[in-house]
Order: sequence, then structure tokens, then C-alpha cells
Amino acid sequence: MRVKFSLRYGQVVSLLFSFFFVSVFSGCHRSTEELPVIPPVTYPLAREYIGYGVVNISFTYLLSEPSPGGASRGYLRRGTVVRIIERRPVTDRRTSESWVLVEGNYEGHGSLSRGWLRETTLEVYDNESQAQTASKAMIL
Repeated sequence: MRVKFSLRYGQVVSLLFSFFFVSVFSGCHRSTEELPVIPPVTYPLAREYIGYGVVNISFTYLLSEPSPGGASRGYLRRGTVVRIIERRPVTDRRTSESWVLVEGNYEGHGSLSRGWLRETTLEVYDNESQAQTASKAMIL
């Protein structure tokens, strides 16, 4: 004995519409109250800097703009600790690399100076004490 099961076009559309309606509106529920968004205590946009970096190559030039063609503002040696102010991705025709605006003392100059470095020339740390410890290990 065979059981024949057939649906007409109208029945198929009706089933599909019912399934769609149930699936869309079953996930919706009305919240009785909205919870406020409270930023964490150490909100990153409230800080003046991103973190600290330690130069990880023999020396690198501190540049006036985030590109290899920037004018040199001095140079930094391996183990120099700098404060990272800004991070910026720079896209060239085929490559993309990240540059960082840093603030620190460069060789031969006693005061603080700002300039751009490739992010790959730095080891990045959350705080100055971690960067100082890493700097001491790099210099040895």
C-alpha cells in the first residue's frame, strides 16, 4: 500500500511564509529596561598614550612622517624606551604596514622629541616598567 503525499503551490508558499514568520519573530523579545553602557575604568581613549615600546634593532631613524621618505629627526638605538602616542596603518600600492608616532629621547638630544617609526622596529608593552625590564635585557 502506497501513501501519496502532494502539496499544491499555494500550500508550499503558505508553509514557507509561516516558517519565515515564526523564525523571524520568535527571536524577538522586548526588553523591559535598557542597561547603560559603562566603559571600563582604564578606558583606552582617555589615555594620552597607547603603551610603551622598546627599539629591537641596532638603530632606526625617527622620521617626520609615516613613510620611508620622511625627514630624519634623529635616531634611536636598540633598547631605547619610547612612549607610543598613535598607531596608523599606511597602505602603499602593494603593501600595508603599521607606523607608530612615538615620543622619546633620541641619541645626541637631551629633550623629548616626537617622530614616526615602523611598528616592526619596536617591541610593544602595556606599561613603562615592562618596557624598562625588556630594555635592560636587550642591552646586555
